[in-house]
Amino acid sequence: MVATSEERARLDPYSRVAENKSVTLQEKITDLHTIINAVKIGTLVTRDSNGNLHSRPMTSASPLDNLQLNVIFLANNASLKFDELENDPHVNVSFFDPSSTNWVSYTGRARVTQDRDLIHENWSIFITGYIGDLGDGVHRGDEKDPRVAVIEIIPDEIKYWISQQSYISRTLQVATGAVAGKATAPGELRTIMKEEIQSLQRLHTK
Repeated sequence: MVATSEERARLDPYSRVAENKSVTLQEKITDLHTIINAVKIGTLVTRDSNGNLHSRPMTSASPLDNLQLNVIFLANNASLKFDELENDPHVNVSFFDPSSTNWVSYTGRARVTQDRDLIHENWSIFITGYIGDLGDGVHRGDEKDPRVAVIEIIPDEIKYWISQQSYISRTLQVATGAVAGKATAPGELRTIMKEEIQSLQRLHTK
């Protein structure tokens, strides 16, 4: 069934109630950063040459400025996910904070690079624990290791949910709505649209 926008609004009252379109772009980005910085670990979903989807948790680097929308991961380029990204750069990245129920979903493309400045800016000593020192004097597990590469997620669209209430208040509101048979939204559903993302990308390239 393909619903029209009017039908969807009627059949999906939760999204209709939760969606907030009046928030400024800067407010959306600020709250997005708050969620990602609290969670840190995002789930990266890639597609292999057979069309199979694979997901894995990865630690993201912290945003470097208050307008950054791209997500940065540092990873071992000998791992299978790089073959999958070469096959199809389209990805999804999601973040979820169980303590607040906040979540983020990125739809976009992955750009793989070994830009040394970008690696240096986002380097963490914890990366060494993932790739290891092979003891050959070359693959030392440091930021100059040739296996270290950047996976930069360039979003086409970002959706996220941010809670506006405490756990107890959320639970009470949902319970009250369930008894009354009404959809409730103890938070806000927000979207950073492609047009907004492109406008920021143009600012960054000036």
